[in-house]
Order: sequence, then C-alpha cells, then structure tokens
Amino acid sequence: MLPWIELATARVPGDGAQLRLMRRGDEFSIMAGSIELMNSRLAGSEEALATLSFARLAAARAPAILVGGLGMGFTLRALLAAAPPEARILVAELVPEVVAWARGPLAALHAGSLDDRRVSIEIGDVLAAMAARPGACDAILLDVDNGPDGLSRDANDRLYAPAGLATARAALRPGGILAVWAAAADAGFTRRLGAAGFAVDEVPTRARKGKGARHMIWLATRR
Repeated sequence: MLPWIELATARVPGDGAQLRLMRRGDEFSIMAGSIELMNSRLAGSEEALATLSFARLAAARAPAILVGGLGMGFTLRALLAAAPPEARILVAELVPEVVAWARGPLAALHAGSLDDRRVSIEIGDVLAAMAARPGACDAILLDVDNGPDGLSRDANDRLYAPAGLATARAALRPGGILAVWAAAADAGFTRRLGAAGFAVDEVPTRARKGKGARHMIWLATRR
C-alpha cells in the first residue's frame, strides 16, 4: 500500500480548520484535520449535485448559477457538461489555496474547467456572494462543508441557519433552485428549508455512482 503524502496545507479564513492536500499514487484527498472532506475517487454525489439541479433548469437559455465551494471541481465540471454556451457560472471559494491547487497539483482533475469562458471565480464567502446578488440566480449549489453542521469552519453554520437560508432565497429568482450537498440526512435542516419558503425534495445519492457511502442532496425550490 502506497503511503499518503502531504502536498500542501491551507488555513480556512477565520477560526477554521487547517486543510491538507494529500496524494497517494494517483489518488488525492482534501482533509480538514484528520477528517476527509473529499476524495478524487468519490465524485458521484458531487456530480449529482450539478446534474439534479440542472435538470430543473433545462428551460433556462442562459442560466445564472452560483456554486459555493470549488473543491476538486466535480460539481463544476458536471455543470459545464450540461450547461448551454450562454450559461454564467460563478464559483465562490473561500480558501485561495484551493483555487491554486486547482491550477497546480489538481489541474488534471479540473481539466481546464476554470478557463471555460462561462466560469468566473470569486475568492470569498458564498454568503456574501449571495447577499450581493438579490434576485439574480437561477440556481445556487452549496458544497462548502460536510453539510448543515459546519465542520471546516464554524461560520459555515450561518449558511444553514434561517438568516442564511433567507439570504439564499432572496438571491434566487422565483422558481429558482437551492441545492445543498451533505454527507448525511438532517431532518432539522429539511424543516428549516420549508420554513424559509422553499418546496423541498430530499434525494439520497451514492458517493461512487450507484455504490459507496450514502450522501444527501436537498433540492429546494423557491416558492
């Protein structure tokens, strides 16, 4: 068995966790402390976040999509595969080093997606990106932590609290989609989405295209 090698580290702004970029052969992992946030062999549910969301935007000729969290680029690449040439996709990534890794050791995984003319990158908190775009988004896709309980950064809890959900709703056009990825189901979060003015579908997904760990995606439509 090949050993894991630490390639780089980064500190999540504020009082967040230290992120570690690890490699073992051709496998990559991003970890928050000792907890794995993502792995290059486990792309299924992150891709599903994009494909399930975009299926509900098929009628939009030029959808405006905000993605919270770049990660290893699985969600972004799946969006680009589905989106029309007129789409506009903004990725809000809090940790600058994650973008640097995408152009460095993880460049093969990202496959040039950051250079697609439909894509723009904003370094900063996705909550601020939402607040700055009232009524401008057809969809908001959030994969910034392990789910509604912030792991890499305590401040991420704000996204999933009533005030954060109100900000997301205000950034969406009527009928817009808020899609949220999580490592596990959370009935309390489902209730908060409903109370915030969303019609909610819970979609269990697998980490590896039909197998592996069970993850959860919420598809919440602005009422």
